[in-house]
Amino acid sequence: MLTYLYKIRVIMAHTKFIFVTGGVTSSLGKGIISASLAKLLQSRGFKVTIQKFDPYINIDPGTLNPYEHGECYVTEDGAETDLDLGHYERFSNEPTSQANNITTGRIYLSVIERERKGEYLGSTVQVIPHITDEIKKSVKELAKRNKYDFVITEIGGTVGDIESLPYIEAVRQMKWEMGKDVLVIHLTLVPYLAAAGELKTKPTQHSVKMLLEQGVQPDIIVARTEHPLNSHLRDKIARFCNVAPSSVIESIDAESIYDVPILMHQEKLDTEVLKLVNVPVENDLDISDWENFLEKLKHPKEEIEIALVGKYVELKDAYKSIFESFVHAGASNEAKVSIRLVHSELIEKEGTEELLKDVDGILVAPGFGERGIEGKISAVRYARENKIPFLGICLGMQCAVIEYARNVLNLKDAHSTEFNDKTKFPVIDIMENQKKISSLGGTMRLGAYPCKVKPETIAFDTYGIMDISERHRHRFEFNDKYLAQFEGAGMMATGINPIENLVEIVEVKDHPWFMGVQFHPEYKSTVAKPHPIFVNFVKAALKRKKGM
Repeated sequence: MLTYLYKIRVIMAHTKFIFVTGGVTSSLGKGIISASLAKLLQSRGFKVTIQKFDPYINIDPGTLNPYEHGECYVTEDGAETDLDLGHYERFSNEPTSQANNITTGRIYLSVIERERKGEYLGSTVQVIPHITDEIKKSVKELAKRNKYDFVITEIGGTVGDIESLPYIEAVRQMKWEMGKDVLVIHLTLVPYLAAAGELKTKPTQHSVKMLLEQGVQPDIIVARTEHPLNSHLRDKIARFCNVAPSSVIESIDAESIYDVPILMHQEKLDTEVLKLVNVPVENDLDISDWENFLEKLKHPKEEIEIALVGKYVELKDAYKSIFESFVHAGASNEAKVSIRLVHSELIEKEGTEELLKDVDGILVAPGFGERGIEGKISAVRYARENKIPFLGICLGMQCAVIEYARNVLNLKDAHSTEFNDKTKFPVIDIMENQKKISSLGGTMRLGAYPCKVKPETIAFDTYGIMDISERHRHRFEFNDKYLAQFEGAGMMATGINPIENLVEIVEVKDHPWFMGVQFHPEYKSTVAKPHPIFVNFVKAALKRKKGM
């Protein structure tokens, strides 16, 4: 194996750049295709990374409402990024960074800052060459970071959008400048018209025509379809889109996103890519680990139901990483995890009994803002008093602290100063050194921070080690002025940030499994490494269902 990897490094004299564009409609799955291709190339021994260009003018999605953009995914270095980066990490098991998500806002901000410093020597600053050069720089600099063999770049939106024009132009320039070292994959739709009983290729033809009008000839067409493409349709797409028939790849609707790497391998996407960038295909890849995961995922031995309590439950993308973490943890336990979505505002109106009865575990989700907060606190109380396995993430952990203060410590007015700055008992408060910071981003703990886990705790049993690192995205903290009271009454701080002595994990004594974490474990769960907190939470729920 070492000899093979050495040969690959000799062959890969230059980084290869793969761009994934989309046409016809959004939400076709460019991110999943990109992540699947990365997984396949990785399995052949190549060093691969993925980045995404988002055409919106926001600097990052950190201030976007989840209803606008779904989950905000946080990287190790504290970047607030697009949720597709979560897919990249879950498939590749490789951490991403700020450099893996670029927005139009960041591109223009960088160019404007350079213009203000006089770096353009008085030139008129224009989309071409200044904006396109900045885009190309972002792609090439990522390649240099770890000497990647392949950099896969997903371009958000669809071809024809005004916002994406500079990105398509940058791709055109890179193809012209670098030849075979640049490859374009265009994902498009082949819809099925039930009235005619036919798949229609015309949307794909028009999408490619629009791409050609912008000067870019795609090398591979990935056709998203509900029904298999026959050889006639493949040949028709190839003929009208100027690609070889072998470069028309079928992407049929799959049972799970985790089926897509296998389907893409069966369609020979990875070998077609290697052929087109002049890299020899010397042997087949080994994806037995992925196949083993799929086997467990599709043939569970048991089933449990977890209630996810949040205020964005009607928008599943708001909790995307949590959903996927349960998929990984379920497969690890050879169990199917069904999620009961419970709106926290509905709990405030109807109570917990009907909405949460008969579940095997309760997760109170992260979030910002006061809406639905009392419903979350009620859900915590229901889990605690009924001995139901409980996991509170970020705000969910803070709700657990508030609930315990009110109902066990008898501090009836206890709250977070985020929601009530006049509370007599601010058990959750903003850190003193953050109170004078006015910008929203500046008051947040973002990215990876260390945590020391205490022995003989659920947390230590979960991790198996004392020194851990987890990703954060929050402003408010456990107020350690109340720590002695909490621990005296049975809520223990079992994970502490060793630098600033901040409480990161709380547990409740005399409960089968109760854990609140200030960080976001869902950001680090991957297919290869399911997060131990989710694995053990599911295990505890299985025990409850069996009456153990």
